[in-house]
Amino acid sequence: MIVAKPKVVIAEELSPATVDALGSDFNVVHIDGTDRAVLLKEVADASAILVRSATQVDAEVFSAATDLKVVARAGVGLDNVDVASATNAGVMVVNAPTSNVVSAAELAIGHLLALARHIPDANQSLKSGLWQRSKFTGAELFGKTIGIIGLGRIGALVATRLAAFDVDLVGYDPYVSPARAAQLGVQLHTLEEVMQLSDFITIHIPRTPETLGLVGAKEFAVAKPNLRIVNASRGGIIDEDALYDALKSGKIAGAGLDVFVTEPPTASPLLGLENLIVTPHLGASTDEAQEKAGISVAKSVRLALQGELVPDAVNVAGGVIDPLVRPGIAMVEKLGQVFSGLADAPVVSVDIEVRGEISSLDVGVYKLAALKGLFAKVTDERVSFVNAPVFAKQRGIQVRLLQEAESDEYRNLVTVRGGLSNGRQISVSGTLTGQRQIEKLVEINGYGVEVLFDKHFVVFEYEDRPGVVASYGKLLGEAGINIAGMQIARTQVGGKALSILTVDSQIPEEMRNEIKELIDADWLHEIDLLES
Repeated sequence: MIVAKPKVVIAEELSPATVDALGSDFNVVHIDGTDRAVLLKEVADASAILVRSATQVDAEVFSAATDLKVVARAGVGLDNVDVASATNAGVMVVNAPTSNVVSAAELAIGHLLALARHIPDANQSLKSGLWQRSKFTGAELFGKTIGIIGLGRIGALVATRLAAFDVDLVGYDPYVSPARAAQLGVQLHTLEEVMQLSDFITIHIPRTPETLGLVGAKEFAVAKPNLRIVNASRGGIIDEDALYDALKSGKIAGAGLDVFVTEPPTASPLLGLENLIVTPHLGASTDEAQEKAGISVAKSVRLALQGELVPDAVNVAGGVIDPLVRPGIAMVEKLGQVFSGLADAPVVSVDIEVRGEISSLDVGVYKLAALKGLFAKVTDERVSFVNAPVFAKQRGIQVRLLQEAESDEYRNLVTVRGGLSNGRQISVSGTLTGQRQIEKLVEINGYGVEVLFDKHFVVFEYEDRPGVVASYGKLLGEAGINIAGMQIARTQVGGKALSILTVDSQIPEEMRNEIKELIDADWLHEIDLLES
């Protein structure tokens, strides 16, 4: 009996090396994925589909594709793939998260050199018939201080390459340990210190609510007048209005942008400035990056269709998970997010401690879930159960999974506990209760609580005394911020107390600072949980 080869649809033009990497075990069909009728027809009996950025793989596609097992995006971004619908349909989604890291790093360095030596303007001047050598006198990188904001994969590549220029490297990344930074030859500082010290700055961090507008008027105010800054990561990390003012007034010397808040930035006043160089989001636009992406996802498709572990899967964990373990995965991921939200310094160690009846089972997925939650808002790469340990290793974080049968108060209890580079220890615990397996947060830093997980939390510690609740309650009420739930915990009368609030909306940073000052809190953190 002849067994039909699995059908693999390649919906966009990919390199010949991609097809070679797939091998001869598949029936490969090439189509134009932007032709909707053809796409829906061909995916009906397909086992896999490979796309780039033009083909929209949405709920309609998953409904039509009854045998689809994997969608592979030959690139990093997944804007054109409905990951939630894929997960609901049981379809694995893979991408190529490291395919463009070298290209992006090299582009950033190209921008630095172009800024330092006025290369674009000098090129245009000479081609227009002028010979203006004195006008384009530049600066050497040698001996200068270069700041790197974000020391993930791309930032680390930039650091190792810049070391050859014999420069002093300083960096800002609250999620990287000093030991890891030292390995890269980078001295860690606060963001303000990096802005003050640097002659050049290059940015390599994800765009999140926390990093949006991270570099703005306040940061430019303390910068050197000779500062040249490059952003080849995500648009919006530099406040474009503040950048315009800083460049226009001569507060800083120059900037290089590959990314913008709105792309293309046709209406941006930035484009009229002489001390700005721009490129149209070219970070991944090299032949090598595109070929790496195609080969990477082809290998992932092979693994997926063979039923093996896929390193670059973004929506599933590898291996068989016990039915008694599975309900706790989402809760443990939330614990990781809460842990990350409480961290005020780089994490150096993390223990995932599982107590109770399930401790005798294979709970390895809980370690992956905790790390996935911890890094969910830390990196611009999509964090999966598989790649989360890689992020921990890159940052020099020691991770342990501990299992103990004894659990005094709860049938099962999971604790995420760890140490920070400033010596502080953090712990958060959760459990599932009742027949409905309701997720509850039951401990924070030794304080016993019992709180349902929600979207917005505010947690703070202070001296236990009368009137504190009334003080911050009045402030939030006057601001129209509703407290949906509140719990106060303490270990002894008159000692320290911890308040955890569930609020219906985010609290502005200025108000958080005001609350902290009003009640003289030791620390205060707002934690916004992402969807699992």
